[in-house]
Amino acid sequence: MEKHPETMISERGRELRRGVRPLTVTYKGVSKTVEMPGWYPDQSDDDDDAVFTGSDLDVSDAALRELKELVDRIPRPETVRRIREKLGLSQRRASALLGGGPNAFQKYESAEAEPSQAMGILLFLLDRHPELVEEVRLPLAS
Repeated sequence: MEKHPETMISERGRELRRGVRPLTVTYKGVSKTVEMPGWYPDQSDDDDDAVFTGSDLDVSDAALRELKELVDRIPRPETVRRIREKLGLSQRRASALLGGGPNAFQKYESAEAEPSQAMGILLFLLDRHPELVEEVRLPLAS
């Protein structure tokens, strides 16, 4: 028996329909409410059976990254890219100058990996004071 593409059956046998509902994402006591796509039961007050598939989770993941940037100073992929481009660095050059391994910035910008908090603080510092990138480029004096 085929299911209609606009409905799904939950594990508890409830019929779910495709929709969008508010979802609050909380990280270390800071919250953000997003419009979360997913499969929901008809009764709007009971989202316990909700199912999120595929790209649905991109919405909550993006909200979590925003909160981590705000709370822990761990920059989002688009923030890393913006700062790197502001500094006039390629991904490889940024990795060589600032650390993290040869493909670090490619991974940060594609959300494959999250920069450390220390890297985040360095990037935010360089964002405010891009002239300091010259200090990184110069060999360290002994």
